[in-house]
Amino acid sequence: MVKPVKPSAFVTRLISEEERFAPGHRACIGCGEALAVRLAFKTLGDNVIIASATGCMEIVSSQMPYTSWTVPWIHTLFENTAAVASGIEAGIKAMARKGRWTQGKVKVVAMAGDGGTSDIGLQALSGALERGHNLLYICFDNEAYMNTGVQRSSSTPYGAATTTSPAGKVKSGQFSWKKNMPAIVAAHNIPYVATASPGYFKDMMNKLEKAAAVEGPSYLHIFSVCPVGWRSPPELTVKLSRLVVETGMFPLYEIENGKYKLNIDLPRLKPVNEYLKLQGRFRHLTEDTVNEIQQGVNDEYARLKEKAQGGV
Repeated sequence: MVKPVKPSAFVTRLISEEERFAPGHRACIGCGEALAVRLAFKTLGDNVIIASATGCMEIVSSQMPYTSWTVPWIHTLFENTAAVASGIEAGIKAMARKGRWTQGKVKVVAMAGDGGTSDIGLQALSGALERGHNLLYICFDNEAYMNTGVQRSSSTPYGAATTTSPAGKVKSGQFSWKKNMPAIVAAHNIPYVATASPGYFKDMMNKLEKAAAVEGPSYLHIFSVCPVGWRSPPELTVKLSRLVVETGMFPLYEIENGKYKLNIDLPRLKPVNEYLKLQGRFRHLTEDTVNEIQQGVNDEYARLKEKAQGGV
């Protein structure tokens, strides 16, 4: 039986001025992932050890001999982030049993992109969740393998053009629907799963606090705009981070001890085209395909609302 997650205290304090992901990194202008990472580790504080997968954030923050990290951070491979984090957590427990751990309470955090989470790293993540390690896993989802050339991942949305799902006469971009990674994680019966977007930063930081307070595995799936891969103006990053929620394409919800809760339940969703039309990766879509995406979003949002209203 998992313990209830304590409610957030975020509303009672100001955002920290301390930078754990420090200035000087080499992220692109308008990078939504850099914004999300910065806010995430402002929230989580100093008592963390981070295992970070290969990806954009590893590349932009750790060019030898420099680092943008002011907290303990280790680079891992695409496929084994959760395994490395599991080993760190197990090592701390072993040292504590032997009286050799003097650092107090430390949260082990694994972070990876959508490719390193929903594709290459899924096996290691599933194992860590099944074993019940006391760690927080954060997926920063920019919906493709951006660091290596904008290749599709299983998190790429239906219809989006990438270098490996190009728009042309035979295919019109990504051929499959975005993998529901939070539901896959929730199937492991862990205490806390949530989605978040830096466009709703208070909601995101509240959820980070909840996730960090969990005894056992917790998971946060954070939406991360990529202006380069999405061919969107960098000044629209925050707007896109809000529109994706307001159109229902990336709903904000929690799964706490197995029960769904919608955090932002809009009475009327905006049309998906308000979001799609701002990005070059969707420029090729026909009206029929946009209508197909709209119907898919409506159906999925209705299923989510049913779960939330039914307390599933």
